[in-house]
Amino acid sequence: MESAGYAVESFDSAEEFLASGIGQKAACLIVDIQLPGITGLELQARLAGADNWVPIVFVTAQGTQANREKAMSRGATGFLSKPFRRDDLVRLVEAATRRQAPL
Repeated sequence: MESAGYAVESFDSAEEFLASGIGQKAACLIVDIQLPGITGLELQARLAGADNWVPIVFVTAQGTQANREKAMSRGATGFLSKPFRRDDLVRLVEAATRRQAPL
């Protein structure tokens, strides 16, 4: 994402991200389904429950239809199964950074 011109911060877990306090400032999150501690889907639910509608693009090796439907029905901007093309990720992040919070 840096090579596409984006400023990037990474975190070792969803809990680390939540503790960082940058959630309201993030333009987009790229999140895996399977994370240490809480899952990416749990992170998505926690953010929504806190009225933090930061756009999320999921990238995962757990690309089941059930995971895809759950993520997308909860407002994810995109969902990519690994392996994926760099251009597909960049396209989804570009779309996510243009997206606004639901009304």
